[in-house]
Amino acid sequence: MAEVKQLTAVFPGTFDPFTRGHFSLVMRGLKTFHKVIVAVAGSTSKNCCFSLDERVDMVKRIFENEPRVHVEPFSGLLVHYVEQSPANVIMRGLRAVSDFEYEFQMALMNRRLDNDIQTVFLMTDYKWMYLSSSIIKDVAVNGGDIKGLIPKQIYDEVMVRLAPVGK
Repeated sequence: MAEVKQLTAVFPGTFDPFTRGHFSLVMRGLKTFHKVIVAVAGSTSKNCCFSLDERVDMVKRIFENEPRVHVEPFSGLLVHYVEQSPANVIMRGLRAVSDFEYEFQMALMNRRLDNDIQTVFLMTDYKWMYLSSSIIKDVAVNGGDIKGLIPKQIYDEVMVRLAPVGK
C-alpha cells in the first residue's frame, strides 16, 4: 500500500483582527488538508491596528485546542515562506467576485515565482460573505457591536483596542 503524504496548506493574511470568516475557512481547510499553517503577515502595505506579535498571539489563542493548526509570523514574499515550510499549497478565501481578480493575479504571480506551489481557493461560508477585518475595525471604532463576528477568545482585546474615543 502506498504511503499517503500529509497535505499541509498555508493560509496567509494580516488577520487584523482575525474574523469568524477566517476561522470558518481554517476549519473548512482542515476537511481537505491534514494541517493548516496560519501565516500572519508582518510586512504589509496595510496600516495594522495590532502589532505582528499581538496578531500571532491572538490567532494562537483561537486555535490553542486544535493541534492541526499551526500559527506563525512571516515576512517577505509568501512564496519564499511556503518554500521553507512543509506545505506546497496556498489556501485563500474568496467572498465575492470582487475578490477573485486580485486573488487570481496573486496566484498567477506566485505560480510564476514557483511553479510547484499551488493555490487553492475556498469560497467563504455565505453568512460571512460581507465580513472583512476592515469592516470589523470600522464598526468597532464607531461604537458598533461586533460580538459574534470575531472569535470570543479575542473579543475583549479587540474591543479595548478599537473602542471609540471617549467610551
